[in-house]
Amino acid sequence: MGMVGLTLWYFAGPDVPRYVRYTVGYTWFCSISIIILVPADIWATLSNNDKGQISFFWSWSYWSTFLLTWVVVPILQGSEDAGDFTVTERLKTSAHSNLVYYLCVGALGLFGLVLLIVVQEYRIGNIPGFAMACSNTFGLVTGAFLLGFGLSEIPKGIWRCADWITHQKILSHKVAKMAVKLDDAHQEFSNAIVVSQATSKQMSKRDPLRPYMNVIDKMLSQMLSEDPSFKPQGGNLGENDMDYDTDAKTMAALRRQLEIAREKYYQYKSEYMNFVTQALELEDTIKNFEHRSGTGCSNLHMTRNR
Repeated sequence: MGMVGLTLWYFAGPDVPRYVRYTVGYTWFCSISIIILVPADIWATLSNNDKGQISFFWSWSYWSTFLLTWVVVPILQGSEDAGDFTVTERLKTSAHSNLVYYLCVGALGLFGLVLLIVVQEYRIGNIPGFAMACSNTFGLVTGAFLLGFGLSEIPKGIWRCADWITHQKILSHKVAKMAVKLDDAHQEFSNAIVVSQATSKQMSKRDPLRPYMNVIDKMLSQMLSEDPSFKPQGGNLGENDMDYDTDAKTMAALRRQLEIAREKYYQYKSEYMNFVTQALELEDTIKNFEHRSGTGCSNLHMTRNR
């Protein structure tokens, strides 16, 4: 619990809702509970103690993780991503999108199961065992993939960073590439702002959709006040950019478009600044290394080696 609490305190932003913090914290706690349950289970087995309580905690961890993975977290993610103006509508939108996804995946799984029964003459009683085998295989393959990524990418990254010249070229390429993405994201964010402002101007105060527009106006003014350095550079309005004031769904789409454009812009801005900082630090390091003889660093290094 201490590890989960410290991690949440370090990574969670100030504007993250409390229910999101609690959900993420409980999810992490269920995931890392294995480091407590496995030694306890081994000790109970070796000491021939009653394993009823251990079995209960294993079931609690498994079913909590199962429900969080396939129900709670996807619903919350879809709700946060939706642009609707009420909690009920956001939950409906999230449930609908997740239901469509699960129906598609379930149809494919059912087709594969029927095909397997027809070809291999499987019995109905063998289906649970086959499902458990597929679940275990998925977990093992995913774990092996993640471990392989960590065991290969981290040493590979350290090895590449050891070659300063090559690393500098890679960083220069990343900076240029991210600059293009940042410029596109800036233009997209500017377009969303211009569309929102133009929609607000043409909507009368007596319009039934005006309360929704007021929410968007408030969100937009908060965005601009949080970052006064951002200056929209004239948006390019298309033919269908002024069709958001027809019903509540289109207003929700406008709000979602504004949120997505903002998140994308600040994500690319953060990555761009990170690459620029790395490139500047590497450039300073190379310059200091090249001028080390003039500052006496090489003599100091030789004295320390002695």
